[in-house]
Amino acid sequence: MTPRERRFQRQFDALERLVPPLRGPMSTLRRDSWFPIRFPVALLLIAGGVFSFLPILGIWMLPLGLLLLAVDLPILRGPISAFVIRARRKARLLAHHWKRRH
Repeated sequence: MTPRERRFQRQFDALERLVPPLRGPMSTLRRDSWFPIRFPVALLLIAGGVFSFLPILGIWMLPLGLLLLAVDLPILRGPISAFVIRARRKARLLAHHWKRRH
């Protein structure tokens, strides 16, 4: 496993720790045998994120779809890992500032 792949796997593990209800579904979807389901789900999530102005669909679907797509496309693993790291860092800073204000 290359360093890029290990970094990508660590980001998945960090997201699962951050949101424990996602642990089961995310670990299941990451298995190789789930490719026939994972790839179309990723594309549907990305499409739903693009149409986030419609009811029910949301922008949250876009990063989740890209994350699932990166499981199958190694070229996306580096940029998606970097995005997840930045997003987690930003969320931690926002939570810290919010706690300090209240």
